[in-house]
This record gives sequence, structure tokens and C-alpha cells, in this order.
Amino acid sequence: MKNVTQTLFFAGHARLPQGMAAQNVFESLSITVEVDARYAVVIEASCTLATEHGRRFVSDLLRGYSLLNGMTEPIGEIQQRYVGRAAPALVAALKDLDIQFERHRPGFATHAS
Repeated sequence: MKNVTQTLFFAGHARLPQGMAAQNVFESLSITVEVDARYAVVIEASCTLATEHGRRFVSDLLRGYSLLNGMTEPIGEIQQRYVGRAAPALVAALKDLDIQFERHRPGFATHAS
């Protein structure tokens, strides 16, 4: 079992567009990540998209990615590969996740290369 004191949890949020299936359950979209406390590498990621397939797509996209590298690459992947009404909300949630991480970033002594 992993030592949870060696990980950190971050969340990013965004408003969902009107008329989406997930909007009937949640008013906002959340993307959450658990990262390694040393290198900020995503160990596990989840989001509040309505379908399991969509949630897995986002999780697979982020797993193994270091938040120290910023959100440009994951945002680009969403913009190129996610064709759906939630794409702008996913991008906004990733940007918010980056803001939350940047507030904590001074605690990371090691920068990923």
C-alpha cells in the first residue's frame, strides 16, 4: 500500500454548458488528481463527466503527467482529441487545476525535465 503522506491532491473546477447529461447531476465539472509529492507526477486522476468512458479518457490522459510541466500539453490533447460539448469545461477545469497547483508549487524543490 502506498504511503499517502507522499502524495498531494489537487482539484480544478469549471461550469458545464447547459443541456449536458452531466449538468443534470453536477452544475460544474471537476478534475481531481493525486500526485507524487516530489515530482508532481499524476498517480490517479478523475473527473465528473457523465460517462465512465469519458472519465477514463481524462484519467488516461493525465496519468503519468507531471504538473510541473504546466497544462499546455493536456489542454492541447483535449482540444485535439475530445470532440464534445464538455471540451471547453474540461479546458477550463485544467486551467483551474493548474492555478491550484501553482499556488502550492513553491513546496516542490525538484523541477521535472
